[in-house]
Amino acid sequence: EGGLTDEERKAIIEQAAAEAGPFTIADTMVTLATKAEFGDYQVNAAMGLAKSVGMNPQECARKIIEKMMPVIGDYIDEPEVAGPGFINLRFKQEYLTSVVGSMAADTKGRLGLPKTSKKQKIIVDYSSPNIAKEMHVGHLRSTIIGDTLCNLLEFSGH
Repeated sequence: EGGLTDEERKAIIEQAAAEAGPFTIADTMVTLATKAEFGDYQVNAAMGLAKSVGMNPQECARKIIEKMMPVIGDYIDEPEVAGPGFINLRFKQEYLTSVVGSMAADTKGRLGLPKTSKKQKIIVDYSSPNIAKEMHVGHLRSTIIGDTLCNLLEFSGH
C-alpha cells in the first residue's frame, strides 16, 4: 500500500477539519511527542479549546478523538487522553511496516515518494562570494545549503 500522497494527506486534514466542529483547522496543535512514552505525536489543543466551547479538557479531548478516528484510524492506534487533556497519538506498527516495505521495494530510488503533481519553477539564489576578497571555508556554507535545497526540490519533482 505504501505512504500517503500529498493529495491524500490534504484530503485527510480537510475531512478531519470539516468533521471537527465546533473546532477549525486553526485550532489544531499537533506536535512531535516530547517523550517516547507519549507516542509519536501529541495534540495539545483540547485544553485551550475546552474553555471556549464550555467543556472540560478531557471531555474536549475525547470529542476530538471521536471525530479524528474515522479519518486516521487506518494509520494511528487508539489515541489516549493523558493528564488534563493531552491526546497521545502512535502510528500503527502495521502501517509503519507497510510504508517501510514499500520504500525498500521502490526500484526507482524514490523511497516510495511520488513526485509533486504541481510542478513549479523555483529559483534558489545562493553562493555569491565577493571575488575581490580572499575565499575561505565560510563561503562553502551557502553553496552547500543552496545545492542541497536544489537537490531536494529536484527530487520532489520541481
